[in-house]
Amino acid sequence: MSNPTYRPFDPWRPAPVKEGSRTQIVQSHYFNVDQVSFESNVFGSFERYILHENNGDTVAVLAVTPDGKIPLIEQYRIPTHRWTLEIPAGHANSPNEKSLDVAKRKLHEEAGFEAASFTQFGRFINTPSFSNQHTSMYYASGLTPVDRGVIGPESPRSSVRLYTPEEAFEMVLRGPIVEAKTEIGILRAHCGLGEKLQ
Repeated sequence: MSNPTYRPFDPWRPAPVKEGSRTQIVQSHYFNVDQVSFESNVFGSFERYILHENNGDTVAVLAVTPDGKIPLIEQYRIPTHRWTLEIPAGHANSPNEKSLDVAKRKLHEEAGFEAASFTQFGRFINTPSFSNQHTSMYYASGLTPVDRGVIGPESPRSSVRLYTPEEAFEMVLRGPIVEAKTEIGILRAHCGLGEKLQ
């Protein structure tokens, strides 16, 4: 590196900007959008739009059936005009619904399984450039089939597909799986996540 940095990385060091004002311009069930003004010693005043989640983290579930398959859900995503393969995931319905309860509900509704064991194995920031959205990741094992629920109007004929970790990993590499939380979960599975959590 031409410009080495000698201090250790500190994600909580003082901010280089100061917030001036904040106005909520969009309110919805899952998120709100604020228009925020900032002051910078280097660039002066500027504004940004910031999306922030309601009711806590997004929750995603990497589940593995007793025969070693990962359930992936076919979902149609309106903003990108395409079908995706995703691990079960969603948001809390209220501030009182805990992330583990969301994981159980989404695995049941979307994939059609209940699990004997849930272990949280990760948490990541989705899009830190314009949002405070975090996703909590759970590993679910000891699966038993149950009746699925309705996902939503966007995917009225959604199907569940079962893949081995190796098949899912190949789809991440080749491109059929492009959704971020699903890629993260499958890559962790490829690294031996199940063995490390047992």
